[in-house]
Amino acid sequence: MSNRNPVRFVGAGPGAPDLLTVRAVRAIEGCDRLLYAGSLVSPAVVDLAPPQAERIDTANLQLEEIVALLAEGHRRGLRTVRLHSGDLSIYSALGEQLSRLRQLGVEVEIVPGVPAFAAAAAALGRELTVPGVGQTVILCRYGKRSTPLPPGEQLEELAAHQTTLVVHLGGHALRELEARLLPAYGPHAPAAVVAYASWPQEVVVEGPLGGIAERAQAAGVRRNALLIVGRALAGEGGLRSHLYSPQRLAGRAYGSD
Repeated sequence: MSNRNPVRFVGAGPGAPDLLTVRAVRAIEGCDRLLYAGSLVSPAVVDLAPPQAERIDTANLQLEEIVALLAEGHRRGLRTVRLHSGDLSIYSALGEQLSRLRQLGVEVEIVPGVPAFAAAAAALGRELTVPGVGQTVILCRYGKRSTPLPPGEQLEELAAHQTTLVVHLGGHALRELEARLLPAYGPHAPAAVVAYASWPQEVVVEGPLGGIAERAQAAGVRRNALLIVGRALAGEGGLRSHLYSPQRLAGRAYGSD
């Protein structure tokens, strides 16, 4: 790691501050300037910043304004942290910020975080991959109010694989999501909606896909929710994992892999 003063992009995790990595906590606690999306990042995470640190809510800022604040902080030698909810590798707009900062010669460090889908699976007490049932997880997003989805990535096309499907950013459109997924999965497919995973106001709704939107909305879900669909959610009917099978362990005893 360089001894210079990079701008740190930090994955804030799903919300609970004790789910932050040690490196993330150190970065936040040591920052001079903290940029975060107030609508997505938990206040408990923001509160880890020092009292004297400058806190900037970027919810109403444009990309160019955010980049300018990051670059200006770097030039001034401020320990600058850019917080993103979940992990930076998906749906964080990391790439467009990095490209502009690199053009400006600004050094960057990336600190990963616990992704929202992992926190949702933990809240459900489920593994998203079950041997013999489902070994593939598709992470996607609802695209109606955001950047259009590329060709081949429409929801129905992804659902056709009938793997475990995790839909981000669709808490406000659960009825439409349910209707679009029903033809591929059927009304009895296991499904769950998890809102504010790991936050104090966490909401978990489980049941068949048919009617999941109505049940979630009755539970007060309006936003910050994931919809998960797939047979793996049933948590049963799978094969024994080869990793811990007697056959594999016996092979190891004889020097075989």
